[in-house]
Amino acid sequence: MNALDPASLLPEQQSSSAPPRLNDVWADGAAYESYVGRWSRLVAPEFLTWLAVLPSRRWLDVGCGTGALSQTIVQCANPAAVCGLDRAAEYVAVAREQVRDPRVQFDTGDACSLPVETASYDVVVSGLMLNFLPEPHLAVREMARVARAGGIVAAYVWDYAGKMQLMRHFWNAAVALNPGACDLDEGRRFSLCQPQALSDLFGSAGLQAVEVRAIDSATDFHDFDDYWSPFLGGQGPAPSYAMSLSEEQRAALRERLRQSLPVALDGSIPLVARAWAIRGVR
Repeated sequence: MNALDPASLLPEQQSSSAPPRLNDVWADGAAYESYVGRWSRLVAPEFLTWLAVLPSRRWLDVGCGTGALSQTIVQCANPAAVCGLDRAAEYVAVAREQVRDPRVQFDTGDACSLPVETASYDVVVSGLMLNFLPEPHLAVREMARVARAGGIVAAYVWDYAGKMQLMRHFWNAAVALNPGACDLDEGRRFSLCQPQALSDLFGSAGLQAVEVRAIDSATDFHDFDDYWSPFLGGQGPAPSYAMSLSEEQRAALRERLRQSLPVALDGSIPLVARAWAIRGVR
């Protein structure tokens, strides 16, 4: 995950129905892992199986975050080399700790201006990052630029408006309590995270043979606390919103979620996380 503006969120609300003014915050690697990183690791193996890249290829992981996708490339794709780039130095530090393989290196870098020579990688990928960029078309053009002729450019993003259920349940509850939160809902904000929008994005970068598919993963939480606790970490739009609330408002949101989430007989909460995956050929 590529970090955006690391400025602190501004939690003031002008009225009970107005949304808080906040920035997307992605800088704390440990909090990200607890919130969504652990689930992104479930998507990566199926994503790589779908790409079906031959061994001994050079990979670039754009917006590598804490290294989940890079680590899976090492485990599943037998690469010659993997380079992971992210704007957030904090994430790069976590990735270096978590992925210790001589074929892998991590560094800071801007997805919209990659510090990489043209046509230098066989496969260029990005996981859960494109929708957070103000100009994602620049990033995809850069990804296409650094891929060799005939190389693969691919990415995946969460289906925020549909079956990314841990977030969908959160925003449904938040908006039910405060209609002003609607404008912060990732399903509303990130229109890019739909098959046609992704296809148009990759096509505009000159990529060929563009394909999109859904990848569904089970995201079962042990109990309600396992579901709720990561929203208190302040990483990303939903946790930032939760932490912008007063204690009373946050307690009301917590109770609304407790009542609305599906619960199995053993107390676990069975949910699904859908990602939209896309690939094209340079």
